[in-house]
Amino acid sequence: MTTSKSRKTRSTGLPTLAQVAHLAGVSTITASRALRGLSTVGPEYVERVKQAAQELNYVANPAARALASARSAAVAVLIPSLSNTVFVDTLEAIHEVLRPRSLEMLIGNTHYSRDAEEHLIRHYLASPPSGMLVTGFDRGESAQRLIDASTVPCVYMMELTDTPGMHCVGLSQTRAGAAAARHLIARGCRRNAFVAAQLDPRMLQRGEGFRDVLRAGGLYDADLEVFTESPSSIGLGGTLLRQLITRRPDVDGIFFGNDDLAQGALFEARRMGIEVPGRVAVVGFNDLAGAADCVPRLTTLRTPRAEIGRTAARLLLSLMDGEKIETPAIDLGFELVVRESA
Repeated sequence: MTTSKSRKTRSTGLPTLAQVAHLAGVSTITASRALRGLSTVGPEYVERVKQAAQELNYVANPAARALASARSAAVAVLIPSLSNTVFVDTLEAIHEVLRPRSLEMLIGNTHYSRDAEEHLIRHYLASPPSGMLVTGFDRGESAQRLIDASTVPCVYMMELTDTPGMHCVGLSQTRAGAAAARHLIARGCRRNAFVAAQLDPRMLQRGEGFRDVLRAGGLYDADLEVFTESPSSIGLGGTLLRQLITRRPDVDGIFFGNDDLAQGALFEARRMGIEVPGRVAVVGFNDLAGAADCVPRLTTLRTPRAEIGRTAARLLLSLMDGEKIETPAIDLGFELVVRESA
């Protein structure tokens, strides 16, 4: 029987991985892989190792693991905003996948700034994480070179590319914008506006898709595009609707690049006595919380932001484990959710 004294041979006085492996009757490498949740270890060995670890009260030493691999037991996750619920949902899903592997998240908020993102990438790569999850493809050349030159596995989220060697999980923002335009046209709207804030690359891609469909139908009017670099918000949506209606009272369909803008527009429309969808139809994007509870209920494009996080994290784990990736670009698509506003 293992005694308390024989268990504690680390300098910290805690049981070692080698002792866990000995008790489980496996190699130290197998014990390490089992505790990290790698799929290469059979379930019967995983169970034996976990029981041994529990009996010995074993606690993994992330510092030792990092020293052995020259990488930290963490994954760097770079997102453009912590206040945008789109990315909060994605982060929660990533954490759900990484937690069983005892991997911590290093969350970097780029604030939609290329310079801030490059600073974060340099900072994280100085003590390389086990992997990186980054948002989109719009970054400076030097920042991209840092990612490409490192040996740290990386997965890009929210957008898609067929560039060789790049792994990504997301949706076609352009096709989503096109779907919004086709829906408004099918509803009989002929003077359709696109209203966008923040003006990040994904927002602009939605506008491109929207614009392409209108042009193909001979319905494009540049005067019906409203752009502002201000952060997207409910209050801003109301302000932009009032400005648009004042300038172009003939508008009969509006695609807002984010749901918070659309929700604010619905509130403002009620204050102005504008009937939705009678006088003007409104379509949002993302299907955020509250979209189904607005008056009228908001028609929107639902994006799989949580599933993007889960799938991207799983893809990253596969890259970290050295597995062969059959599908480097995973398109999770979107869904047009038709409610009352359009």
